Parts: sequence; C-alpha cells; structure tokens
Amino acid sequence: MLAVTTLAAPLLVAAAPVTSTGWASSGSLDVLLDNEHVVTGELAKCTADGPYGDRTPGGATGDIATFGTGETGCGRTGDVSVAQASGHRFEATVLKRFGGPVLTVRTYSAKCATNATGSGGEVSIGAVEGIAVPAQIPPNDRIVIPGGPAGTALATVILNETVTPQPPDGSMVTHALHIVLFPQGGPASGDIYLGTAACDPFGKK
Repeated sequence: MLAVTTLAAPLLVAAAPVTSTGWASSGSLDVLLDNEHVVTGELAKCTADGPYGDRTPGGATGDIATFGTGETGCGRTGDVSVAQASGHRFEATVLKRFGGPVLTVRTYSAKCATNATGSGGEVSIGAVEGIAVPAQIPPNDRIVIPGGPAGTALATVILNETVTPQPPDGSMVTHALHIVLFPQGGPASGDIYLGTAACDPFGKK
C-alpha cells in the first residue's frame, strides 16, 4: 500500500466567523466516446453538512470502466471538517480498443481535513496494473500512456493529484487517481476520478 500526505499552504485570514466545509466522493466519470456522453456524477458523495456518509455498489459504464464498491464519510467537529473516500476493484477498459492497456486499481482512498490556516490531505493507492507506479508517489505525479494519433498520448494518469486555487485561499481538492483521456485530442475525451476529497477551512462550498 502506497500512502502520501500533502499540505496546502497556510493562509492568513480575517477573524470573521467562518464555517469550514468538506465533501468526498468514491469516484466519478465524465467521458465522450462514440458521440455518446457518459456521466456518472459523484459516486457515494458525502458532505460535512450531510449526508455524512454513503456507499456505492459500483457498476459498469459500458466498455469505458467498471467501479467496484466504494464508501465515503464526512463530518465536522468544532472548526474542523473532515472528508474521506475509498474504493475497491476499479477497472478501466476504454483504452483497450485503441491498443492501450487495461488499467486496474485494487484499492484507493483519499482524505482531507481543515485546520486553523488551511487544509491537509493524504491518499493511498494499492495494487495498480496496466501502468508502472513508483514506490514513492510525489504530488501530481504524471504517467503518460503513449499510442495516440500522430505520436500523442492515449491518456495521462495523475497520481496523488492536489488542486489548489491561485491565489491560494487555504482550500484544496485531492484525487487518489485521475485519468485524462486523449489529452492532446483524439477519438475520445474526458476524465475519470478515483477517490476525491475536498476541504475548505473558510466556508466556501
């Protein structure tokens, strides 16, 4: 099991009353393929304001991907909001028709929590097949899957993806794994996310 922790940069804010927020999702998919737009929405979504947890049995989205079971949990204690998500036995078959690999992830999770000045997050990813995953995963580690038209990529896989706004405001979104299909253009497009957790200490939804 690979585990990684990241921290959003602290931010000084005014002393006005605020309520931290957070939400999590086991996964999501938004893909355009064969002129068909396939969207799952956020699977098993929870928020710090409720619902406080959910579970998805998973399921297949045609020949694009299959999600296994997933769980989420969210809550708030005092000024601290926590959001976490996990999932099991994910498989992406969408690249197979273009000569690419089948990507499988046995387990994954993402978690974040707010603090007085910002947010911190961590992810874990276990037993990945179809791509070579480093022993230590730095933030926003990108793996390019070649084989697209005219030397472009079939997909980019981003491990331990951390998204923070510019300029920073203390909030963060972390994804255990993010698949971007044909990032330079091609016969398909869209995004697949595994394990999303988002936190904001200063009350932005």
